[in-house]
Amino acid sequence: MEGFENKENGKEKVRDEIFSKAVRAGKRTYFFDVKATRRNDYYLTITESKKKFNQDGTFFYEKHKLFLYKEDFEKFADGLEEVVEYIRANQPELEPKAESDFEDQETVNEPATEAEKFTDVDFDDLDKE
Repeated sequence: MEGFENKENGKEKVRDEIFSKAVRAGKRTYFFDVKATRRNDYYLTITESKKKFNQDGTFFYEKHKLFLYKEDFEKFADGLEEVVEYIRANQPELEPKAESDFEDQETVNEPATEAEKFTDVDFDDLDKE
């Protein structure tokens, strides 16, 4: 359904997103995009985008997309809430890391290639097709 075209006044136009929210979470970015069907029913796409590198140092974005329709919103939200509550209640508490542990982690995660050093990427235009 994504990117379908609509005729308006004899001219074709691609439907724009109605609302969009990007959430950066570590190495991943999640995009929550509200779109409309031809009948103007809203639906949600959730996209997980992760920057990956080829052996030659060039990068690409690996994306996984989920389409969620309005008739499933309540069940989806209920299921997500239940699972998150379960994890919060049952996940063993992690001990806080010592300051030296963070320093060690930073050196381990240094970029391996020149391409990885450039991380200032504008994710806002990533999912616009």
